[in-house]
Amino acid sequence: MKIATKRAVIASAAILLTAVTLTACSNGSGNGSGGGSTDDAANAQIGLLLPDSVTARYESADKPFFEAKIKELCSGCKVLYANADGDASKQQQQAESMLTQGVKVLVLDPFDGEAAASIVGEAKAKNVPVISYDRLINSKDLNYYISFDNEKVGQLQATALVDKLKKDGVPAGAGILMVNGSPTDNNATLFKKGAHSVIDSSGYKVLAEFDTPGWDPAKAQDWVSGQVSQFKDQIKGVYAANDGTGGGAIAAMKAANVNPLPPVTGQDAELAGIQRILIGDQYMTVYKALKPEAEQAATLAIALTKGQKPSEQTTEVETAGGAKIASILLKPVSVTTDNIESTVVKDNFYGPDSASKICTADYKAACDKYGIK
Repeated sequence: MKIATKRAVIASAAILLTAVTLTACSNGSGNGSGGGSTDDAANAQIGLLLPDSVTARYESADKPFFEAKIKELCSGCKVLYANADGDASKQQQQAESMLTQGVKVLVLDPFDGEAAASIVGEAKAKNVPVISYDRLINSKDLNYYISFDNEKVGQLQATALVDKLKKDGVPAGAGILMVNGSPTDNNATLFKKGAHSVIDSSGYKVLAEFDTPGWDPAKAQDWVSGQVSQFKDQIKGVYAANDGTGGGAIAAMKAANVNPLPPVTGQDAELAGIQRILIGDQYMTVYKALKPEAEQAATLAIALTKGQKPSEQTTEVETAGGAKIASILLKPVSVTTDNIESTVVKDNFYGPDSASKICTADYKAACDKYGIK
């Protein structure tokens, strides 16, 4: 009887705790009332771990969008933030510190998608769910993955480049350099796969390609400098996996007095990348609406603190190890001078009055030419 009574008490307590958790943090409800609940979910700590500081979007977009949405949904919740600065070991330490501080959910954009599996393992041991944010972690224990269709990103980049070369009358057999992303980033592997699916059947040849360590623009610049010395005017196009590496490639070619510059791709719609597109130094970028991505991650994180599932429909994405992870994938968009106004400007991607941030004195004439206002 004593054992049965003890079990009944434990079961009752568990039911009560579950009920309390699922009704917590009512800030995001339809009536918007804050309540005054002091339970765990209403005051949850949520960890946000981003991978590097050389990619401008993380500090300028992902972090503030995520934090604002958390505050909107749960005023008592707190975001613990850390940036790995391109160091997998540092990210591991940051995650362990957050777990020690009692975070209820980790939103993790891994610097190294393989190494970060150990973070997921440690979080699981503490019953802390992990959302793999933007880059996929190779772990079967992930709870969710939120990103874009990353193979599609590479296809958009390569298609834009190939179409531009054909439009300009560049003959088949002409050469392309490929400046890929970081070898530790699963997304970079997918970008490259998507790009090759287009370039390999285009009639153009890859002169050389490089996986840029840590997405570092300086390393991309150094590599392209060497290729320009070797191939010179054989380079008719440059596939660059993001705007940072694209900027590095452009800097290398300008230093070598390459004129005219060949078309160069990019990704992330960084302000500097958009400005380069306007003046003709860069041909295109891929716009990924980071606000919806960050906000969906925040919404899912809050749901997980309450033991709920995402309201968004999910699909399955397979990790490198073959595990199938419930995922939310957003749609990327190719951007050239033709649609800067209808994408990043319309969405106020750089904050209120994004056009003024783009159209500084050095770029005003180009903005006028392409109707950006």
